[in-house]
Amino acid sequence: MGKNKTQFVCQQCGASFTKWAGKCSNCGEWNTLVEQTVMPEAEKKSALAKGQASGKKLAYESIRAIEPSDVKERLKTEFKDLNMVLGGGILLGSVSLLSGQPGIGKSTILMQICAEVAKTRKVLYISGEESAGQVKLRAKRLGANADNLCFASSTSGNDIAKTIESAEFDLVIVDSIQTLSLAEITSAPGTVSQVTNCGNLIIRAAKATDTAVVIVGHVTKEGTLAGPKVLEHLVDVVLNFEGDRYGGFKTVRAVKNRFGGTNEVAIFEMGEKGLMEVQNPSAALLAERQNTDGSIILATLEGARPILVEIQALVTPSNFGYPKRTASGFDLNRLNLLIAVIERRTKLRLNDKDVFINVVGGLKLNDSAADLAVCLAIASASAGRKLSEEYVVFGEVGLGGEVRSAFRADQRVAEAKKLGFKHAIAPRTNAGKDNFITPVKDLRETLIKYVK
Repeated sequence: MGKNKTQFVCQQCGASFTKWAGKCSNCGEWNTLVEQTVMPEAEKKSALAKGQASGKKLAYESIRAIEPSDVKERLKTEFKDLNMVLGGGILLGSVSLLSGQPGIGKSTILMQICAEVAKTRKVLYISGEESAGQVKLRAKRLGANADNLCFASSTSGNDIAKTIESAEFDLVIVDSIQTLSLAEITSAPGTVSQVTNCGNLIIRAAKATDTAVVIVGHVTKEGTLAGPKVLEHLVDVVLNFEGDRYGGFKTVRAVKNRFGGTNEVAIFEMGEKGLMEVQNPSAALLAERQNTDGSIILATLEGARPILVEIQALVTPSNFGYPKRTASGFDLNRLNLLIAVIERRTKLRLNDKDVFINVVGGLKLNDSAADLAVCLAIASASAGRKLSEEYVVFGEVGLGGEVRSAFRADQRVAEAKKLGFKHAIAPRTNAGKDNFITPVKDLRETLIKYVK
């Protein structure tokens, strides 16, 4: 039997090295090298030979002869929109992964889900980060006091998997996967090997007993899910909890869903008694709006839901040689691109101006149709002139300054009409026969006509 050796594996790109370094020379990321034990070559060959000898031919059948399996029951949460994001609720036997920034409300929303499901089902909340007293205080604040709601504190992946295999519970919450470890693996909790193997063990137990499991995952400073990417491929549903943890709206969206779509979003706000769904986010976002220069109303989409949101811009003279561009809730690279289009395709000069963009309410826009609203907000702030309160804006801006069509324009228009707006500045291709839309062709024409 050969002696086991160790190597250092990058958790971002998977490259291996013989010694530790602060920076991975392959992908350039810092502090991603983790020590792992390497199986000797002789042992590898022996395992491969045994695996090849023990394999057997699979039994197969025509796909036309396969009968569809029975549809499993779903566990409903108290949030209608969250049920919609999940495809109708939490499916029995499914494994979901919930990620989000520290303090954003992951444990809060999970306790509220437990409180609702525990009214009719048996639920187990497992925490590897908090004590029973801490969890009890949260449960008391959120009104989670059902007899069917149980609690356990553990960081052992073996024990958690064995508990799930007992089939005593319909829903199990694991908070969080980064704190778990297997006794058979010597590396520290949170490493690639521990997260992957603990995840595999829990998923197998959940599938074998038709137990619904929700796993909490940490995120990196860039906002991506921490740990190996393979964990996201193993689970059935990946939910991202986004927003500003200090205030504003918070959104839950599915970036992967084997049992439903990924175009829905649930919008929440934090109250004294936990998270509450926002029934009319457009009205809430515009309630405190003041129609000043640099303020434009954008008709955007959050998943499949139309929302009106205020885009604010501030343009000030730069005190340094290199002007500053800052964006909150909007992609900074996209902002730099739009500023370049404005300077090249219009007569507006911003090379000596600092430009600041803010999306009110803490939302993060991923909609390309926000381009026109951002450009109008910058032009309005620069000229010191405001747009009429009757207008909403949407449309994508190309590098040639042309205004391109927006996806689901009819839903955007319907939301604007519902809140009392009279006109929409939008691309010509979206105008159709609706007189509500004021069609525009390019950015220069739009600025000349509406920023006076």
